[in-house]
Parts: sequence; structure tokens; C-alpha cells
Amino acid sequence: MTTPSAADAASMFELPPQTSSVRRFLRVFLARKIVIAGLSVLTLMVLMAIFAPLLAPHDPYGQDLSMSLKQPSAEYWLGTDMLGRDVLSRIIYGSRVSLIVGLVAVLIAGAIGMTIGLLSGFFGGWVDTVLMRVMDAMIAIPMIVLAMALGAILGGGIVNVIVALGIAIVPAYARLMRGQVLSVKQSDYVMAGVVTGVGNVRNMLVHVLPNCLSPLIVLLTMNLGMAILAEAGLSFLGLGIAPPGASWGSMVNDGYRYLLSNPVLSLAPGVAILIVVLAFNVVGDALRDALDPRLRGME
Repeated sequence: MTTPSAADAASMFELPPQTSSVRRFLRVFLARKIVIAGLSVLTLMVLMAIFAPLLAPHDPYGQDLSMSLKQPSAEYWLGTDMLGRDVLSRIIYGSRVSLIVGLVAVLIAGAIGMTIGLLSGFFGGWVDTVLMRVMDAMIAIPMIVLAMALGAILGGGIVNVIVALGIAIVPAYARLMRGQVLSVKQSDYVMAGVVTGVGNVRNMLVHVLPNCLSPLIVLLTMNLGMAILAEAGLSFLGLGIAPPGASWGSMVNDGYRYLLSNPVLSLAPGVAILIVVLAFNVVGDALRDALDPRLRGME
């Protein structure tokens, strides 16, 4: 029997090649066709918001009472509303409002909430007690109810809606960030930084914060859909985007009284809200799977 050479023996114990982090992420993230569909919807929404002036067939704010409540036709694909404005054009421009409100509100809430959670979890003691009791008081009020109250106090307008939604979403980020920090700060590399005299600010920003971001990215993605839905709800109730601004929620409110005679007025913006919120939830769910640490390792 032939004795194996040293090279053959080494190859027998050679570890299988590992899948790169990017390839592993993409493989898990894009494993389902519904996720690709969701990404396509969100890409279409972003493009529609950016190129709204080029895509809108008519002036979304131009009123023509002689064209009031027209049924869908070759000229007006989704008909016109009670003021003679093109519904399709207003939906296209409404995507701008939804995207801006959702993105800015979530980014503001994420920045404030993660800062509160980072300070609370890292320092503990009275800092943790004070900050978390404030967050508990805010969590006790349902998010949409808190947003409605803030919207009523601040008034309508895109800036006030963003502020109201941003404040209402802060506790979710603060609580999640605090939990992540409490887990990560017990790690050896964080304790080693404390022992070697690394400052608290450097330890938080360099060692703790980067290792807490994965679940927060998932929450941010899912909250985008929730913020868009909340903005539509506020606008439906008259607490959101002020007329004549194009908002999907206010369009649903304007058209619901014509459901029997011209259902497209409410159904078209309502379907737009449904599809976009569902797309954000699907993509957020896929992100959670792709960033799950249990999926890391040899593949």
C-alpha cells in the first residue's frame, strides 16, 4: 500500500473554503422571490419620487372643476378627484411625501433612540433609571396615539408630521439599543478596553456601537413602512399633510365618500400604501434573516 505524501496528508485536513460575508448575506437575503419583488417595489417608489415631475402626466395641484370626478380614461388613467385633479399624478407626487416623511422621521428617531439606549446601557445606574423611565412612559402610550397627540399640538405640515412621528418612534430604538449594549459590554474586548484605560466615549463608539447595529438596521427598515402608514393615518384624520399637498392618506379620505360612484379615488392610494408598507416589511424580514448571527460560519 502506498504511503500518502505530506502534501496529500495536509490536503486531507484542509478546511473547506468559507463563503465570503457579502456572498453569504446576499444568498440569504435574496433567497425568496418575494424579497426581490419587494426590492423592486421600493426601487420603483424611489425612482417615482425622484422623477415625479417627468412621470406625472398632469399638474397634481392644478384644479379644473369642469373635469371633476371623471372616470378612468386614456387621458386620466385613474380618473380625477372632486377638484378635477389627476389622481395618478397626485399618487406619483404623494410618493415623495411618504418617502421623505418615513425616511427622515425614522432617521431622527433612530439617532435619538440609539443615543439614549447607548448611554443608558453603557453607564447604567441613575442614568439608566432616568432615561428608561421616560421611555417607559412613552411606550405606555400607543405609537399612533402619541403621534396623533403630537400632531394635534404641533399642527399640520410635513415638518411637524416628521417631528411627531420621530418622537413617537424613539422608545423602540432606545429599548432595543439598551438591550444590545447590556449584552455587548460584557464581552472580553470591551472589558479589555476598560482595563487598559480606554476612555468611555472611545469604548462606546469603537467597541460597543458597531456590534449593536445589526438588529437596529432591521428595525429601521421595518419602521419605514410603519412611519409611512402612520403618516397616511394622520393625513386621513386631517392631522398630517395640509391641502393641497399630495398625500396618500388625505387622498383616501377625500375619495371614501365616492366609493360607490368612483371607487378608484380611495382604492388607488390605498393600494399604494398597502404595497409599499408590505414591501418594507418583507425586506426588513429578509434583512433580519440575513443578519442573524446563527447563520454565520462555515457554509
